[in-house]
Formats: sequence, structure tokens, C-alpha cells
Amino acid sequence: IYSIAKFRKANSNRGQGAMRPWSGWHTDITAAINPPAASILRGVTVPPYGGDTQFTNLAVAYNTLSPTLRGLLDHLRAVHRFAVSQGATAVNDHDKAVQQHTLVSEHPMVTVHPETGERVLYANPAFVEGICGMEADEGRWLMELLWEHIIRPDFTVRFRWQPGSIAFWDNRATAHLAPRDIFDTDFERQFYRVTLNGEVPVGIDGRPSTAIEGRPIEPVARP
Repeated sequence: IYSIAKFRKANSNRGQGAMRPWSGWHTDITAAINPPAASILRGVTVPPYGGDTQFTNLAVAYNTLSPTLRGLLDHLRAVHRFAVSQGATAVNDHDKAVQQHTLVSEHPMVTVHPETGERVLYANPAFVEGICGMEADEGRWLMELLWEHIIRPDFTVRFRWQPGSIAFWDNRATAHLAPRDIFDTDFERQFYRVTLNGEVPVGIDGRPSTAIEGRPIEPVARP
């Protein structure tokens, strides 16, 4: 269990959230070979307004693509990276910690949910670096098309927090957007979160993801 306070990341990426419509949307830590399976978040101190969390359904997003595009994505794989930007220097404690725990994995762009059998569009705006077998520009164009697609209102819900509210989401089939409208208010916000360990994703051909750099996520039980 760890704490999520209002000021934890208030200034980490100030001014960058408006660059693209999908900025901030993410599936947790997909740069790891075994991304988290699910997360549980409990609101303790909740602002009187603002601070909603949004979720999108990546299985529905996949099913609403054209058959032609689904057929292409079914056989593609993408590189997911969690690292300091190439050529950049770690200048603060956060960057230094990231530099020491770089994670890079290759995942199918369409995964099979291990419990429901659904096909899931595994397109993470926060971690995908490129598509295997494509030029950088080609991969970026395709990913931007997919990122705009997954955040369509048709697939998304907004969770409005109240004191004591609990959100429990499946990290294998969703992406979410943490609130940004609270950082410029005087309201306190205190949440607690548990993240459940996950398995290695598998594509529709039965081929699992592969690790390029970094160790698998291991369970941690804090006293």
C-alpha cells in the first residue's frame, strides 16, 4: 500500500499535459515484462470538486476498429520503454531513480486477456517507443491514430470520488487518466493504492512478450 498525495507530481511535467489529447493517459508500467494486473485505489481526503479519474476500455477500443486495421495490428509488436530520455542527463532524484531502474520490453500490440479471452488493444501513450519493423515516422503516425481512438468518449468513463470511494481496475484491459485539475487548487487530496502483480502478456499467436532491459516486477509487502 502506498500513498498518493496531491503534490506528489504536481510540478513534474508542468505545462506538458496539453500537448496532445492523449497526454497523461496510460496503462501502468507496461515497460516491464510483467505489467501490473490490477490496481485498487481508495480516496480518504477528497476535494469537494475536481479530481475525477477517467478510464477507457481497450477491449472495446480494439473491437471497434475496422477489420483491416485489426488484421494489421494482430501481427505487430511494439517496444515499451521506461527510462530517462536518450541523451538526457538525470538532474533530480526522480530521474536518477528511473535511470537506475530502466525497463524496456517488447509486447504484442494486441494481447489476449488471460481470464476473459478478449483481444485488447495494447497501445499505451505513456510507454510505447516504437513499432517493431516500422520506420519511426510510420510507427508514430499509427500510434497517434490509435491513441486518438482509445480516448473516444464512447469507450471512457469518469469516476467521481467521494470520501471512502474505492476504484478497482483491470490494468490488462484499460488505460486511465489521473486528474490534473487539482494541482492549482488549495484542496488537500490523499489516496492510498495497492497494485497487484501481473503476468507476461501474450499475443493472439500465443507468443509472449520479451524483456529487452530490466527485471520483472516482484511483489513487495511493506510492513
